[in-house]
Amino acid sequence: MNEERKIEIEEVGEVPAPPKARVDDAPASGEAPSFERKRDYLEGFLARQPAGPTAEAPGGDLYEGVIAALKDIYDPEIPVNIYDLGLIYDVEITPEHHARIKMTLTTPHCPVAESMPGEVELRVGAVPGIGDAEVELVWDPPWDPQKMTDEARLELGML
Repeated sequence: MNEERKIEIEEVGEVPAPPKARVDDAPASGEAPSFERKRDYLEGFLARQPAGPTAEAPGGDLYEGVIAALKDIYDPEIPVNIYDLGLIYDVEITPEHHARIKMTLTTPHCPVAESMPGEVELRVGAVPGIGDAEVELVWDPPWDPQKMTDEARLELGML
């Protein structure tokens, strides 16, 4: 069971030198070398430009137009637009270019609870390229001042 392993060592006296380049191997002047370029697999990948956002995605023209329309609507009691106030929870643009907006109000007893969603639908529906606007008024999660942007806090003197 006790096998002894041996490592054989071979001593080499001399290793043949690699062949040297000779001048007569070089192409004649005026003659282009005949090296074939291997296909560059990254060439097409690197040449391709990144695709920009679609019109419906955040950063797209249609989406940004809807956001701009929302920023034009101000809360009547607070001198800040409803987007910066944090009342808009979600904006979705469907492939058919319809807008779905999920929003809340500062309180369920807000005096504009009945008129604000209608105004949002009218303003967003007037954005060029939007077919129809639908607003869903939600109360969960409830709105709190932490949802405001820094610009809104600065406007209200909270920063």
